Amino acid sequence: MRTAYLGTSQFAVVVLRRLAASEHRPELVITRPDRPQGRGRRLASPPVADAARELGIELDQPASVNEPQVRQRLADLRPKAVCVCAYGALIKEPLLSEYPMLNVHPSLLPRWRGAAPIERAIMAGDDRTGVSIMRLTEGLDSGPVCAQTSTPITSEDTYGSLAARLADLGGELLVGTLDTLPQCAEQDDSLATYAEKLTPEDRRLDLGRPAGELERVVRALHPHVGAWAELPDGSHVGVLEARAREGQGRPGEVVVIDGRWPALGCGQGELELRLVKPSGGRAMSGEAWLRGWHG
Repeated sequence: MRTAYLGTSQFAVVVLRRLAASEHRPELVITRPDRPQGRGRRLASPPVADAARELGIELDQPASVNEPQVRQRLADLRPKAVCVCAYGALIKEPLLSEYPMLNVHPSLLPRWRGAAPIERAIMAGDDRTGVSIMRLTEGLDSGPVCAQTSTPITSEDTYGSLAARLADLGGELLVGTLDTLPQCAEQDDSLATYAEKLTPEDRRLDLGRPAGELERVVRALHPHVGAWAELPDGSHVGVLEARAREGQGRPGEVVVIDGRWPALGCGQGELELRLVKPSGGRAMSGEAWLRGWHG
């Protein structure tokens, strides 16, 4: 089937590679423009742009996919489907209605519509999530669902491990959907939940909350964003890996376990710090950090 592909992130790269290896290899990849990144603010390509070049697929990076010249380019291509995954910009009418648009969304819709479905599923303590292939509409991830597949969320899963698994599942599910063209079913809006965009406040560990909740926040934000906690001396420490445990430490108190490992008292239980990153320092074990901490 003749297709085009819209995507930007590393997650979208995995799906693109699977699509490119199938009978539905895209004729055109559209992604976001290069943007300044890093301390030097040098222009850098989105991951999907680099992948398209490597795969030898025609690439376009318009300021807006809704521009008339982009629509004309798609019209000249005459795709039977436009596949979308983590594109990161609004697709508007009339483009939305000009082609069947199949969107790869990493949740079991209608649960976790929105910007951060993987993180919010882990934070909420969901025991399963998955990938949905849906027809893109003007609503926020509210279009008819054509296919779904699920996977457990384990107690060891971080954003990194779960996103990698979902990207693989998403690529397979998209190719299968293009192969079989199943009927799409409307979502039950009464069951919808929303995965709000992550904010700086989401990164701060509120030590008045139960340790189990905070452990999930740490896992949901690792390795791409990172959580942090405020210590009794007013300093901050990045928390890269942590485990909830029973304990009676006061919220915010640094507790020493077996003379070696630090934990932070929480509203319920304690949060054992397994891997941390002090402000301005490198990542290190909680044990190494405790030896140098003078709180």
